[in-house]
Order: sequence, then structure tokens, then C-alpha cells
Amino acid sequence: MSDSPQNIDITRIMELIPHRYPFLLVDKIIDFEAGERAVGLKNVTMNEPQFQGHFPGAPVMPGVLIIEAMAQTAGILVVHTLGKEAEGKLVYFMSIESARFRKPVVPGDVMHIHVEKLQSRKNIWKFKGEARIDGVVHAEATYSAMIMMDS
Repeated sequence: MSDSPQNIDITRIMELIPHRYPFLLVDKIIDFEAGERAVGLKNVTMNEPQFQGHFPGAPVMPGVLIIEAMAQTAGILVVHTLGKEAEGKLVYFMSIESARFRKPVVPGDVMHIHVEKLQSRKNIWKFKGEARIDGVVHAEATYSAMIMMDS
């Protein structure tokens, strides 16, 4: 599609979703098809606050933050697809299903977050997400979210 950029940088991401440091977990969108799928990129670095306590001496990115990165990538896809009136709107989890954590994500990893729309009805969207490192799936989940258009 001509309205589907292949890359969305961090400045544009911050226009699309309201998340900010330390909870903005997508650095860039590297592949995108409006209304269908997106691939986000997250550079996992030791200076992120969760690694102070999870776990000292053996830092591992918490699974809930990996799922959150999937949700943010999906949120970027939804908001960009819906257009200007959706920018900055809140997107809330409704369900998380079939979450699997296969391998740890650690500082130094470049996480590629693949999300694919499974279905959408009105303001409710369902996605399948995978977090991959060097092409290997480290985590996956199916989840639903609702965009609050009147917020």
C-alpha cells in the first residue's frame, strides 16, 4: 500500500502512542502493512531500569515487558491504520492468551517484534505476536486490545 511506510522512527512512534520512557518499548517499526501486520524493533540495553532488580548478576527482560512490547507494536499498527484522529489515544489490553516464553531476552539483544492482526471489529483488535532474536522465537502470545477513541 502506498500509505504504508516501511519504517516508522521513534519520533513518529511517540506521536502515535502515548508511552514514554521508561515504558516506551519499541524503538522503530522496520516493516509495516497498514491494517495487517508490523515488525517493531527493540534494542535491549543494560541501562534499562528493570535490569537493576531482574535479576542482579543475570539480567533477563521480564516476560510481561516482552508482551507489552508486542502490544505497543500492535498499538502503533492500529493507530497508524485508523489515522490522525486515533493518534495518542489509549489502547488497553482486554485479554492475553497462549503466552509462551521459550528463551530469555537479555541486554545486548535486538528484539524483532512481529505482530499480525487476526481480526478486528469496531475498536477491538486481536493479534498474534512473536518476539524474535536473530530469527529465533523467544516469546509469543495472542492478545486482544481496545482503542479508546473517545479518550
